[in-house]
Amino acid sequence: MSLDRARERSRVDPPAAESVVPRRGRGTELILLLFAIGIATFAYINVDLGALGRVPPNALGYLGGLALATGVAHVVIRIRAPYADPVILPIVVTLCGLGLAMIHRLDLADDTSHATAQLTWMGVGVALFVAVLIFVRDHRILSRLPYLAGLTGLVLLMLPLLPVIGHSVRGARIWINVGSMTFQPGEAAKIILIIAFAAYLVQKRDALALAGRRFLGVDLPRARDLGPILLVWLGGLGILIVQNDLGPSVLLFGIFVLMIYVATERISWIFLGLLLILAGGLGANAVVGHVAERVDTWLDPFADPTGQIAQSLYGLAYGGVVGTGLGQGRPDLIPIAESDFIAAALGEELGLTGLVAIILFYALLASRGLRSALLLRDPFGKLLAAGLAAGFFLQVFIVLGGVTKLIPLTGLTTPFMSLGGSSLVMNWVLVALLIRLSDAARRPVPSSSPSASSDTAQTQVVRIR
Repeated sequence: MSLDRARERSRVDPPAAESVVPRRGRGTELILLLFAIGIATFAYINVDLGALGRVPPNALGYLGGLALATGVAHVVIRIRAPYADPVILPIVVTLCGLGLAMIHRLDLADDTSHATAQLTWMGVGVALFVAVLIFVRDHRILSRLPYLAGLTGLVLLMLPLLPVIGHSVRGARIWINVGSMTFQPGEAAKIILIIAFAAYLVQKRDALALAGRRFLGVDLPRARDLGPILLVWLGGLGILIVQNDLGPSVLLFGIFVLMIYVATERISWIFLGLLLILAGGLGANAVVGHVAERVDTWLDPFADPTGQIAQSLYGLAYGGVVGTGLGQGRPDLIPIAESDFIAAALGEELGLTGLVAIILFYALLASRGLRSALLLRDPFGKLLAAGLAAGFFLQVFIVLGGVTKLIPLTGLTTPFMSLGGSSLVMNWVLVALLIRLSDAARRPVPSSSPSASSDTAQTQVVRIR
């Protein structure tokens, strides 16, 4: 065939390359997962090399368990959510692996075996991750019963107050006993209430977006529309006073304020939310003794007899820029380093560089959730994705802010890294919802007719990439 005939034919019959198939990203996800498993295993082995000068005898078993859990999650995503964001799962596996390595490091210092239990809880979390992807085929079914979801979330928050099953840990009554096991129902309540908030705001966003009076350049909402935010604010204060726990109340109220802002695009809700948080904090400091103790410790950490924040600051300072190296620091000197202060323990042995890298992992995970919110086509999905991502990053900010003395300590756990079955398992459920939402966001829109315009197809391809 001559060159002229080939050119003429190409003008008549466009090349097949123009019909671009949307990229699913599962191969990219698999490659990133191999890197994540490698990082986690390398960190686990380095702990023993630094502390004991030998390779841990259970290194192959650890690698096998981590690879099995990760492989199951990857296969289920390939089958049930083929268009999901390929970056989310590798980030989560990396964070879980680094947390397991540090918990193992503390096990060596304290002669405990928490890392094995944490890996087991990770398996339970992956099982629930799989269940969510299998049974929640469409995220929109979650919006059908907003008031029932809200009531369920409140019941879960109140369960620790029951006299038989509820009990206190370090002054906070947020745990329940189920047989020989303990569980923190507030972790499940957080996800359920975000779903309820999203469904409610979809129904009421027009009323909440109506402008009221303008004061100092800010459009304040009408008095009749203040009911929802005041109700959540009072509920947060009630949790704080009754359960003696600062973290969940601040987190839930912050999530609700951010979701109202996303739904209405009015900065006045942020302004009003900050005022209510300030008023509630001042009131709680004057009334609730536990909160007053946290504030006093924040103002003068070296006067605290437990030495939590002081030892955390010493550890971060000792780690410096590049850290002491895994297995070569003294993170065991930090009180409850395996849960509330695991970020300080990581900062000591990985240094400022390692801690900043971990923060960037969290920021990237939150940004992928917000990206899904931008691409989703239904209002409920947008609000749900934004609420899950914003709440996730807000929790990280509250935890790291308390560890570094930026804000008063709240007692929340660092997602995926801190020791604790309740937090780890429910965070895997949260990631499953983000995976489902990202699959819906990246999935191409089915064309109504075979003659769909090429411009629409090209737009879909750009969005999916």
